[in-house]
Amino acid sequence: MTIYRGRFAPTPSGPLHFGSMVAAVGSFLDARSHGGTWLVRIDDLDPPRTVPGAAGAILRCLDAFGMHWDGEVVYQSTRSDAYHAALHQLRQSGRTYPCACSRKEISDAGLAGVEGAVYPGTCRNGLAAGREARALRVRTGGAVVEFHDGLQGHVRQALQEEIGDFVVYRADHVFAYHLACAVDDAEQGITDVVRGADLIASTPRQIHLQKLLGLPTPAYLHLPVAVNGAGEKLSKQTRAHAVDQSDPAATLYRVLRFLGFLPPADICGAGLHELRDWAIQNWRRESLPRAKSIPAPDA
Repeated sequence: MTIYRGRFAPTPSGPLHFGSMVAAVGSFLDARSHGGTWLVRIDDLDPPRTVPGAAGAILRCLDAFGMHWDGEVVYQSTRSDAYHAALHQLRQSGRTYPCACSRKEISDAGLAGVEGAVYPGTCRNGLAAGREARALRVRTGGAVVEFHDGLQGHVRQALQEEIGDFVVYRADHVFAYHLACAVDDAEQGITDVVRGADLIASTPRQIHLQKLLGLPTPAYLHLPVAVNGAGEKLSKQTRAHAVDQSDPAATLYRVLRFLGFLPPADICGAGLHELRDWAIQNWRRESLPRAKSIPAPDA
């Protein structure tokens, strides 16, 4: 029998807000309700998005909410050797190629996909004379990735038509999130990934890389994303407020309500740990709302 291993992998771009707490609580409860391991990994690959002190603030917040992780926290910024090895494997097998295209050039091609402009394959057969490589892309060919999401159901994506050959190593010498995620999930033995539905369109790219690298594919469950009154995902860019740690039980109650659970009044009044334990015992995937986004309670 496979032993459950889950993870929460926040980007330290700021403190946790209600939306990121939904992902944290969902992944924590799913792991603990299965008697599994829950790991924390800090996605600090991208220096411009990393705010000094944010990683520590995130860990303190999780601790304040009684969500204690197993083992040591992994920081992706320390994992470049593993990503280099994976990239070398892709290059040796002819799966990557250098690309000289700018974002504007790709946008001007006018091909729209599920996440913006689709790369048209300009450099797939070699760089044009006088052009220098800006990034490395992985070939998608005719790959069609399909998987069953534990909440959102069947997902199908034709990579070349909907995404295009995608970047695995950026012009600023940063490894792409998809590559790092695929490598780290495999190395940490992750069996189940529970995260926000804003990442569901990214999952086929990670599965494609897993297949190319001979890595296992975890089971996926994408939770509804909390949105504001304008329908925008709560984030640093949309000025989402940091989660209030002065009354963690009240915030946890709001998260549970958002996820479709209604704790009884006596449990709510008993305190944080009693509420957390009730949530672990009563967590049911079938009770989760089958939506990709839901307005936040105070939206």
